[in-house]
Amino acid sequence: MSAQVSGAPSQNAKSEVVRRTANFHPSIWGDCFINNTSEDKDIHLRKVSEVEELKDERLGIAYHFEREIQEALEHIYATFNDKNNVDDLYEVSLSFRLLRQEGFKVSCDVFNKFKDEDGQFKESLTSNVEGMLAFYEATHLRVHGEDILDEALEFTTSHLKSTASLIGNPLAAQITRALKQPLHKGIPRLEARRYISIYEQDASHNKVLLKLSILDFNLVQSLHKEELSDITRWWKDLDFATKLPFARDRVVECYFWIVAVYFEPQYSLARKILTKVISMTSILDDIYDVYGTLEELEPFTEAIERWDISCIDQLPEYMQICYRALFDVFEAIENELAKKEKSYRVSYAKDAMKRLVRAYFDEAKWFHQNYIPTMEEYMHVALKTSGYPMLTAISFLGMGDIVTKEAFDWIFSNPKIITASSVIGRLMDDMKSHKFEQERGHAASAVECYMKQHGVSEQVVHDEFNRQVANAWKDINEECIRPTVVPMPLLMRVLNLARVIDVIYKEGDGYTHVGKEMKDNVASVLIDPIPI
Repeated sequence: MSAQVSGAPSQNAKSEVVRRTANFHPSIWGDCFINNTSEDKDIHLRKVSEVEELKDERLGIAYHFEREIQEALEHIYATFNDKNNVDDLYEVSLSFRLLRQEGFKVSCDVFNKFKDEDGQFKESLTSNVEGMLAFYEATHLRVHGEDILDEALEFTTSHLKSTASLIGNPLAAQITRALKQPLHKGIPRLEARRYISIYEQDASHNKVLLKLSILDFNLVQSLHKEELSDITRWWKDLDFATKLPFARDRVVECYFWIVAVYFEPQYSLARKILTKVISMTSILDDIYDVYGTLEELEPFTEAIERWDISCIDQLPEYMQICYRALFDVFEAIENELAKKEKSYRVSYAKDAMKRLVRAYFDEAKWFHQNYIPTMEEYMHVALKTSGYPMLTAISFLGMGDIVTKEAFDWIFSNPKIITASSVIGRLMDDMKSHKFEQERGHAASAVECYMKQHGVSEQVVHDEFNRQVANAWKDINEECIRPTVVPMPLLMRVLNLARVIDVIYKEGDGYTHVGKEMKDNVASVLIDPIPI
């Protein structure tokens, strides 16, 4: 663990305070996004007009055609049972995946026909590479008790790995990509961009459809650039990089995270709100995890729980900077929502934030007391410190009338789908970041807790946690099958939050340690338009 002498000790401290430091690398983006200039108005209007003209067609543009898509799916659903007579693995698998991802209750029994008399999948299926890939993608929509899809995942994964290594296979790149990042667990915006490139290389592609998808992607990207420009200006004005240099400076990565939660133009306000709150939460996390002493964290937690600006005077200067900024963000949100007569939502958001910091403080106490909790104790707190229950509540703030008081009450009832997304977030994060955290000094992660409690190796822990993550995905899939407890657009926020974790933490902590993969993802979604 490294340490440094703080230049900003508590006001009543008589001696210098030794603090931990994580030596987070600075932002890699500089003023790249601040200097974004808005597109010439005439060019922008011409693009909008062109998109409108082309909207008789459809690729990453489903949000334009929700009614038509719904009608098409209803037709597929009505005839799905007839698939029992269809021997085309590709057709059956694709239909199953499309229906399941839209919440239709369809049976996995439709895949029994692809087994032989011994109950094994027919070897002849392996020659149908496109069908195997579609079958593999379908398995990720499985729920509890669907053993055939568990078996199918193992079967397709094994054979696709062999196929991907065959030189000259036109699907090899797609297979390699799918094995690393299944569609269902991918970020919709990234997947749309990748699929546009694949579709473009298909000799039978529809030129009008391709042009529409590219134009629309670039048009929406222009809106995202504009939003990010405003957000990075707000962030630069706060000057946390100078005033709070111990914290991660990751506002661009935070915005990317939130574009993954909802990219559609109608969620512009929701994106701005959620990005500012997640950016502030990242600072709070580093105060609790890295920099704050227990003596400072106690009044800081109390001040946030009281939510009273007059508490600010009892805090050290660095905490005052964070506290005031947090206050200002929520005040601006409240003023914005008051215009729409929805300011009642902010009280739920504050409650969610208070729950989060209470849990942060519990973890800080464990660290300072050198205490390693049991897994049960740990997860009770750590599901909250994943941040996902709070982010789910905040994600609803800027959405439309589909969000009701009942929807917020649902969040606070600890529903299975939010617990599942929190499990995915917490366990994937802990598996990838615990070594770095332990080097700098950090409360015990799930990895340490499980190893100590059960006396097993780290590999055994990883195997167990991967099993729990797989089960959490089944919970999410189950909760998205109709009829749903809350409207599907709200469940999509929770699903998308889980997807971000799968993408960012698959190879490591891509948020804290921004590497090539995160840079490339940000560039493809937020910087580089698709060439026409």
